[in-house]
Amino acid sequence: MALYSEKVMEHFRNPRNVGTIENADGIGEAGNPVCGDIMKIYLKIEDERITDVKFETFGCGSAIASSSMATELIMGQPLKEALKLTNKAVTEALDGLPAHKLHCSVLAEEAIKLAVKDYYDKNGISYDPTEFPADHDCEKCGVH
Repeated sequence: MALYSEKVMEHFRNPRNVGTIENADGIGEAGNPVCGDIMKIYLKIEDERITDVKFETFGCGSAIASSSMATELIMGQPLKEALKLTNKAVTEALDGLPAHKLHCSVLAEEAIKLAVKDYYDKNGISYDPTEFPADHDCEKCGVH
């Protein structure tokens, strides 16, 4: 059995939505100090809907694939729906990740939520702080 699914390999070899957005409406960055992966998500938002999303990721193939898939899953979505994206949904859309790489999908979820939070902060939109990650918690994602 292969360590990585065909979808993981496809998104690693041909990642979607790579790059930056000049004058992004929201930017979120999440990183894992243990493995060194860093993800940065850029959002363009119109009428509370994501009209463009790009990412920059420094990390392994699973991190790149998770970023790519996560951006595809939220493109065109209302912000409220994008906030519901979970690391489990990213992992399932990739047809799974090895257990020791699940933290990559957690970083994708966190970076998106932090980008939405950044948008809310910039625009004075109130929100429930418990909906957003504080600092990355390696215990949460199982990286030791």
